[in-house]
Amino acid sequence: MKSKRKIQELKEFICYTAPAMILITLFVGIPFLMCIYNSFRKWNGISKHTTFVGLKNYRKLLVGDPTFLHALGFTFLYALFVVIFINVLSLFLAVLLETKIRGKGFFRTMFYIPNIVSLVVIGFIWKFICIRVFDQLAILTGSSFFAKSWLGDPKLAVVTTVAVSVWQGLGFYLIIYIAGLQSVSDEVIEAARIDGAGAVRRFFSVVFPMIMPSVSFCMFYSVANSMKMFELIFSLTGGGPGIATTPIALDIYNTAFNNNNFGYGSAKSVILFIIVCAISVIQVTFFKNKEIEA
Repeated sequence: MKSKRKIQELKEFICYTAPAMILITLFVGIPFLMCIYNSFRKWNGISKHTTFVGLKNYRKLLVGDPTFLHALGFTFLYALFVVIFINVLSLFLAVLLETKIRGKGFFRTMFYIPNIVSLVVIGFIWKFICIRVFDQLAILTGSSFFAKSWLGDPKLAVVTTVAVSVWQGLGFYLIIYIAGLQSVSDEVIEAARIDGAGAVRRFFSVVFPMIMPSVSFCMFYSVANSMKMFELIFSLTGGGPGIATTPIALDIYNTAFNNNNFGYGSAKSVILFIIVCAISVIQVTFFKNKEIEA
């Protein structure tokens, strides 16, 4: 009887998971294996014939490609600032919106709206603002702030991409942190207040450890998204000026589709995959340990 029940449960499990597994295999698994295969070959993406080059592509991108190394450095710098600012600001705003403040629903909606707009559209909107709107504001106000070349100066372009990315994604992480704060029991907070803990002490000693699952999720998601960012920067700066704001994902796109070097672009994709996986494993392990301690 038990064996029949287990067989039935196995059949139900297969029926529920098979469609998803088939789709993932077709659209993720097989293309990923093809990417690994092409990374060892020279291919322009059009010809039916490819040439096996072994590890030549990997040697080239690690020692003979300054553009890739610059893109790697920019990606880490971009991810570092975006992850820090977006998590600190979203957590601060979540705490603020969970206090007795009027118009909570309005502010939550306003912060979340940019997250539902296409990243490409967001990029073009802010490109128009930085070029056209700021130019007119500089004329009207005479302010040197608006007169600066926010997309033309390499250093300011980096600041702009980080600022726009934080602005666009803030609402999503805000909702996650609000959900985490709402899961904290009022009795626990009240007990800490009775024990004499102030607002700051209550947050860091009681509330923050209890919302660690939300922190872990937001950190993981923000790091992964930042390392793979493409659409926003593609439409906002195009990787410029020069290659000042070119992340790895955009460098891969340029290599494969603009330079018609799919083999070399595939090798870069594999390296990006390894980097993201390594960071994700380290990060998840670290925060999971913190969750256990909490």
